[in-house]
Amino acid sequence: MLITLVRRELLDNLMTFRFAAAVFITLLLVVANTAVLIKDYERRLEAYNTALKTHQQQLRERKTYSGGLLEIARPPNPLSIFNVGLDKQLGDETWIYHSYVPTLWDARMLGTTNPLLNLFSSIDIVFIFEVVLSLMALIFAYDAIAGERERGTLRLVLTHPVSRGQILLAKYISAMICLLVPLLMSLLLALILLTTSTTISLSTSDFLRIGGIIFSSVAYLSVFYFIGMLISAVTRRTGTALMLSMFVWGFSVLVYPNVIVAAIAPPYTSQARMVSTFDQIKQIWDELDRERKQFLANDAVPGEDPSFGMVKSGFAYEYFYEDSSVLYYHYGAGAHVEELNEESEPSVPHAQDYYRFLVPRSVDTAEQTWLVQRPALEAIFVQPAIVDRILLRFSPVGMYDAATQAWAGTDLHGLRDFFEAARKYRRTVIDYYYDKNAFRAREWFSADKGAVDWDSLPQFSFQRSDVRIHAERALPDMLLLLMMNLLLFMVILLVFTKSEV
Repeated sequence: MLITLVRRELLDNLMTFRFAAAVFITLLLVVANTAVLIKDYERRLEAYNTALKTHQQQLRERKTYSGGLLEIARPPNPLSIFNVGLDKQLGDETWIYHSYVPTLWDARMLGTTNPLLNLFSSIDIVFIFEVVLSLMALIFAYDAIAGERERGTLRLVLTHPVSRGQILLAKYISAMICLLVPLLMSLLLALILLTTSTTISLSTSDFLRIGGIIFSSVAYLSVFYFIGMLISAVTRRTGTALMLSMFVWGFSVLVYPNVIVAAIAPPYTSQARMVSTFDQIKQIWDELDRERKQFLANDAVPGEDPSFGMVKSGFAYEYFYEDSSVLYYHYGAGAHVEELNEESEPSVPHAQDYYRFLVPRSVDTAEQTWLVQRPALEAIFVQPAIVDRILLRFSPVGMYDAATQAWAGTDLHGLRDFFEAARKYRRTVIDYYYDKNAFRAREWFSADKGAVDWDSLPQFSFQRSDVRIHAERALPDMLLLLMMNLLLFMVILLVFTKSEV
């Protein structure tokens, strides 16, 4: 009997205008937007490749170790086409230096952007599903019970040996099949466009992540269909059910997420914490500066010139740079001496002693600063985002968006993976310097005996986390979606069982 009911409901749904509209609108939006998103990805990939070449060229032009300011960039994520998340909102370029620990909050954005292109490329595939297919799910569901009750066909069906649970299950199965048609067709066409693109390369892990996005999408649509069915079960008229469904859709999809994002306190409300932490950081670096000045005062060469009067061609520098808005404090010291004065050779050992003392202390001070900086940055910038995400979970849109961001690797965790890799690479570079005795070498400040050979420097490479880690990050929100489905079905069954036909 269940199969007969499913066939009946499926035929009724397939012959409706709303099914044709769902297929046409979804295919049109997804395919057209995927083409735009691929162009946007190609532009970002070109900017990334250009940045890599520029960084390599700039590094080869630096002739001393102290001038080796390494710049690294995060490659664009091809799965951002499905859910862009934070992939284009936060920095994707940072630098590696011995006296600086890279953080997410003081990174730069690669290249320039086209505002018109960004307007369209910010509408990703998941956004279309969030808005269009959730609306279609409610339209399929609002008259599922109320419509049959109005027409009197529900009373006729119940005269047969069929339970109310079977009726609900048949309606659910048939409607979800109809909703899966535009969902899977649009995703299939999007995947064809992606796989035929010469610039996008998808691995087996990427297809598994896409599978997770599809599963999350099905669970999300199921939630909205159950919401519509619940409204249909508790109302007597289809007009009332339709109005309530539109209200629920508008509030949960359009109003609530934007209200939550706007209501969360922005970072500048933590000004007191920011000032206190920045004062601690400044004290740490001031201590280094006092030690530096004391070393120079006790040195045999008088004065505080970091080049010790040796520069004939080239330059020396020594500076403190700060940005309290992101708790950024950086100290740089070095010299790019291409040619020494004839009488400056006796000063070379003094310069070597100076940098042998100063640079390791700068490394330690930067890491000490990071221990103070990290919890403050977490409290000021990350905690509001966590609160925002918790509040968004009261809406299925928030759960779905969080799950698909986690699968795509465009959530906050995915971006922080890059900066964690950058900090590990910084330690690799510092270990390389130690192995080369670079801090005490003449090549740290002078290129008069030949420029530094950067070819042996370890190269930076960034790989996204394993698909298992992405699954673990998506699991909480996916479980919430599944639990919401189960809870809604139980409530609908209870309401429908006790209601009069």
